Amino acid sequence: MKFKCKYILAVGLLASAGSITAQELNSAYFTQDYKFRHDLNPAFGNDQNYISIPALGNLNVKSQGNFGIGDVLFQNPVTGKYDRTFMHPDVPTSEALKGFVDGKNRINSDVRITLLSAGFKSFGGYNTIEINERTSMGLYLPGDLFRFAKNMTNDNYSFDFGARAVSFAEIAFGHSRNINDDLRVGAKLKFLLGVGRADLTVKNLQANLTGNTWTLTSGEALAEVNMKGIVFVDDTEDEYNNGTKNVHVDLGETDVDGAGISGFGLGIDLGAEYDLNAVVEGLKVSAALTDLGFISWSNNHVLKQKKSTFTFDGFHDIAVKDEGGTGTPFDDQSDAYGDQLSDFINLTNEGDQGSKSTMLAATANLGVEYQLPMYKQMSFGLLGQHHFAGEYSWTEARLSANWTPLKWLNGGVNFGVNTFCTSAGWVLNIHPKAVNFFIGMDHILGKQTKEGVPLSSNASINLGLNVAF
Repeated sequence: MKFKCKYILAVGLLASAGSITAQELNSAYFTQDYKFRHDLNPAFGNDQNYISIPALGNLNVKSQGNFGIGDVLFQNPVTGKYDRTFMHPDVPTSEALKGFVDGKNRINSDVRITLLSAGFKSFGGYNTIEINERTSMGLYLPGDLFRFAKNMTNDNYSFDFGARAVSFAEIAFGHSRNINDDLRVGAKLKFLLGVGRADLTVKNLQANLTGNTWTLTSGEALAEVNMKGIVFVDDTEDEYNNGTKNVHVDLGETDVDGAGISGFGLGIDLGAEYDLNAVVEGLKVSAALTDLGFISWSNNHVLKQKKSTFTFDGFHDIAVKDEGGTGTPFDDQSDAYGDQLSDFINLTNEGDQGSKSTMLAATANLGVEYQLPMYKQMSFGLLGQHHFAGEYSWTEARLSANWTPLKWLNGGVNFGVNTFCTSAGWVLNIHPKAVNFFIGMDHILGKQTKEGVPLSSNASINLGLNVAF
């Protein structure tokens, strides 16, 4: 299979259109017998044993950020469709740029698919076995990049930005048990199989207008790609989809027919839960550190910006294909933006530099739950969370009300504040004998396009179907 190497910041202008980031349902942290609580804290067990239905037991899609598709794409007043970017000449500059912050415009997104999972009581505690596929993406862009793309005015700009994606499979074995009447602990060991990784960092890239052409001065630009079988073919000349020449692209076509396992690693989750009933009736505290570990990648392909100065003729909007068939189809349009962005970054292939080890993005959870003594079916919980991922880190606090009206039915609602936004979430967990179904969101979907795409990058859905016994 052949494809153009336009992954580098094509999402920079159309990022949230493809958003799909801890990968758990935070709204269910205090939901008893939610089968996958052990992914949030390995000390948690379940009242029931369970076996997941393959690929349906736990599907989690989550995205969060401080800008979204509603800031990048704009509605056509004639058709009502979101078929023009903020760079379209009919979109006023003041309107086009109002959705971007002066600092870092960020999006994180994650997908977790549980291929197989089981939980059962044995060996003096509760045990879990899981096979998961996980994909995480992150992006941060300066407000100046959007102003530069839209205005192209006589000004000087300095850019720091980055993009990251990683995909891996994990095989995990967990065990939790009571140490005494008050303390419960748990741990989970993970064997990791790396599928692919890409990491781009650009620092201090300077842009200055000289006549009608922008002169870019290299700061520090580095991209690393780890993928089995990937081959970069350098081109000195390439073509945009609209027929114009791109004379700055050093990246050509990429052949990934030989794709396979690209790395191996280990990870561990640690957790504990302590009952403070002796101090305050109904009070519990819990803490966990998840995804402590690393992946050692093979075939670390390095791409660098080698020229100290180079020219760039600016970003150009491409008309989207309309009802009459004129213009450019949206897929081709995004590929054309990818050409322009490749031209803008101007990376050169340095070849395969051997192996490289990277740390997992760890997450710390701290929870406090208070069960009402006079009505034990109701509790209130506060979850604090921090995701350690360098430029892609974030912090969240979430307050929840949890209700168990029936032994086989529970759930709750919650309100969260995080690095990106405020959000409201909910969870419903149905778990009679023989079957378990759950569904929940950490962020209730807001306004959407006619095609059902959320205009905000903050979106979440988690659902699963399992056999319980």
